[in-house]
Amino acid sequence: MTEYKQCILVRDDLKLPKGKMAVQVAHASLAAYEWAKPSVQEAWKREGMKKIVLKVDKVEDLFRYKEEARKMDIPTALIQDAGLTTVPPGTITALGMGPADAIILNKIVGHLKLM
Repeated sequence: MTEYKQCILVRDDLKLPKGKMAVQVAHASLAAYEWAKPSVQEAWKREGMKKIVLKVDKVEDLFRYKEEARKMDIPTALIQDAGLTTVPPGTITALGMGPADAIILNKIVGHLKLM
């Protein structure tokens, strides 16, 4: 049986305040979820909506992981901030990946550290 999870990658170089980071993670989770197939959405919800938040060093890392996920047919969503509080408008803050097969996600980002 496939186990599903979601990975949210956040830029560590921005040093976002905890509240701001939480909001960016929420945006990334929901936005990526909306791109998943309905059957995957339902399975992920039944399993408890497992997710993990990981850190990357810079914005280029988000683009690289987005491309790797795209090649594996994993739904993704890059998040750009509106710039109303702590970062300039249009700053890319996070990448949501999945829900998708946990084994495949681990192959792509399993080496990253927890945020």
